[in-house]
Amino acid sequence: MTFPILTFHGAARAVTGSCFRLETATGTLLIDCGMVQGSKTEKELNYRPFPFDATKIDAVLLTHAHIDHSGLLPKLVRAGFAGPIHATRASADLCSVMLPDAAHIQALEVKQLNRRRARWNRETVTPIYDGEDVERTLAQFRGADYGDWIPVLPGTRARFWNAGHMLGSASVEIEVMIPGHRDPMRLLFSGDIGPAFKLLHPDPEGPSGLDYVICESTYGDTDRLSASDEVRRALLGEEIRAAMRPDGVLLIPSFAVERAQELIADLARLFEDGTLPEVPVYLDSPLAARATEIFDRHHGLLDHGRALSRAVHAPWLHVTQDVEDSKRLDDVEGFHIVIAASGMCEAGRIRHRLKRWLWSEAATVMMAGYQAQGTLGRILLDGATRVRIHGEPIEVRARIRSMDLYSGHADGPELQAWIAARGPIRQALFLTHGEPPAMEALARAETDALSPLPVLRPVLDEGFTLTPAGPQSLPDNPRRPPPRLRPDAVARLDWHNDVSTLFLDLNEALTGAGDEKRRAVLIRRLRAALEDWQDSHPD
Repeated sequence: MTFPILTFHGAARAVTGSCFRLETATGTLLIDCGMVQGSKTEKELNYRPFPFDATKIDAVLLTHAHIDHSGLLPKLVRAGFAGPIHATRASADLCSVMLPDAAHIQALEVKQLNRRRARWNRETVTPIYDGEDVERTLAQFRGADYGDWIPVLPGTRARFWNAGHMLGSASVEIEVMIPGHRDPMRLLFSGDIGPAFKLLHPDPEGPSGLDYVICESTYGDTDRLSASDEVRRALLGEEIRAAMRPDGVLLIPSFAVERAQELIADLARLFEDGTLPEVPVYLDSPLAARATEIFDRHHGLLDHGRALSRAVHAPWLHVTQDVEDSKRLDDVEGFHIVIAASGMCEAGRIRHRLKRWLWSEAATVMMAGYQAQGTLGRILLDGATRVRIHGEPIEVRARIRSMDLYSGHADGPELQAWIAARGPIRQALFLTHGEPPAMEALARAETDALSPLPVLRPVLDEGFTLTPAGPQSLPDNPRRPPPRLRPDAVARLDWHNDVSTLFLDLNEALTGAGDEKRRAVLIRRLRAALEDWQDSHPD
């Protein structure tokens, strides 16, 4: 092999599952190894084997600790990866609490799933990884400072730039020496780029004069309100006042790391300056509490780090320490606020809080960040009137709101400015980490700005040879595994979502049928339709 080969194993025309494989003449790197979120069809990829040999990966470069970038590292180790995992020191510290938490959540969810599968006489399933895998993974982390060059392979080095997205987040610059060439090839993986007016972080940084840039596009089609700290807090205050109901609740699904800390800091300011009366705030996430300790340890990297530390010890903030504490939240009286993980309502304690409150008109659910297609959070935002949680149908009577000013991602104009600052880009721009509408909008803008350079939107498991004259698509090769999902199955609602909607519609139809005779007729017709289909599809 003369030139590097870059293959996109995640975040390809979708937002989650970041994982990019870079093969060079002297070894192979992974940039990120994240967990896939979204529809069940996409999440099933987390359980399938990697589309590469984990034992042949020499090192990992991690952009940041969010689970959609780091969450499959223990699976990688379990599959035989034994090399170093390079990350900023803050990212390594955050992974020390986030990866054990991910293993714990898997264990609980698989336990619940296996109870249902046992009732259906189906085979049990096992978690993707366990606590021992996490311990081995954490031992392979190597912390680094921003700006320090790290030798990662013979002839290849890398360094981290502050991406302004969350504590420890980084863009990864890689220099690869090409046999027979004097100058190295320079690549930059953006990671997740933070927006302007990020509460706890400075503006994102990065080098210029690169050969290839691989950039996220999460909000590529959005020109978000440019809100200062004061405007953002004022809008949060308005949402809280509108949510206040006697014996009501404001539920905020939130990532336990970064988003929760930002919300706490802003709530403190609103209470301290008298904009809002103090109300009980429950942080229903032990992970968020542990992460906040790490934020305090690295407060020197944060804007307003000391203010956040003071807010954490305020008397109105209550942290649930165990499951029993969490269950008692169902009995809290009077208006209160609950911040609970996960941010897209896909797992964790927020699903229990939603199950308790979605049916109530006294409740408000405020989404404070991006909701990927197929997630419960996105389904609620899109106006669902009924959903299923833990297999149970629930009417949605709560107010569903969105306040995207806490997003950790730059919007379209900010991404365009970040890309422009990386110029001149000599060979190509790859867009990743975005759903098709957002990615296409950013691609149109960048095609005009970078012409005649190509702006590429790879699909899942697609690979390119990176030459000094530009990228070349890899030819078909029977030794390379085929893509694990068709492009039209990514970032879409799937048949699981359709079945869930069907069950809800069926339950409503049977409930409203009026009498047993009409219900029997409906059931008989459904059975007949199913039998006709089975007869015509014997296989």
